Amino acid sequence: MRKLAVCLTKGGVGKTTTSVNLSAGLARQGYRVLLVDTDTQPQAGSMLGIKAEGGLAGLVSGQIEPGQAIIQARERLWLLSGGSSLAGLKRLISQKEFGGERTLAEALEKLESQYDYVILDSAPGWDSLTVNVLFYVTEVLAPVSLEVMALQGLLQFVQRLQAIQRHNQEMQLRYVLPTFLDRRVRKSEEIIGLLRSHYGQRLCPAIRYNVRLSEAPGYGQSIFEYAPESPGAQDYQQLTERILEDG
Repeated sequence: MRKLAVCLTKGGVGKTTTSVNLSAGLARQGYRVLLVDTDTQPQAGSMLGIKAEGGLAGLVSGQIEPGQAIIQARERLWLLSGGSSLAGLKRLISQKEFGGERTLAEALEKLESQYDYVILDSAPGWDSLTVNVLFYVTEVLAPVSLEVMALQGLLQFVQRLQAIQRHNQEMQLRYVLPTFLDRRVRKSEEIIGLLRSHYGQRLCPAIRYNVRLSEAPGYGQSIFEYAPESPGAQDYQQLTERILEDG
């Protein structure tokens, strides 16, 4: 069973798009996937056409049983939704005198035997819940939009990861995923070159800018459902295959 966080402190880099479509891609390949939304804005559920809030917060707090908290979104794909109630979960974590960073792990570890993959979609920024995510997972996939500010954000994020690794030595930055690639923009290729020089084999093939990727959430569908022949579907299929090869 693999535990992977799609994480970067900068917003607008395609974290939720990647979390949803990677999860859908793995499920299409026959794997049982739990998608965990750790954002107070429950966009992962919305992208799958599901209106649900409070699943994760209720599960961790013990107010909801797993069978009530987890929603089957597609065949072999289940969702543990985020939402505004996660603000209360963050307070619960901060009030713990000891072991607050393991709060999420203690709740999710009980469910692991039911799934092949647990994919966690993280919120922008750096807070107690982000730290909890990184104390739980063993792999991190960092999406990076091809702009200078996102590259700087990645470097800062890696420094923070190194601090967490002193406590969770199993966790590592496994994948760097360039997003919003537009080959007409010269700087995109330049930034990919910089990423390749820094991260080598951890660099994944880029996700191209594709209008179908931005349209699909409005219909509550993954890219594989909405536009299966589109470049976006091809790119996320390639990412799915990369993850499976490493498994």
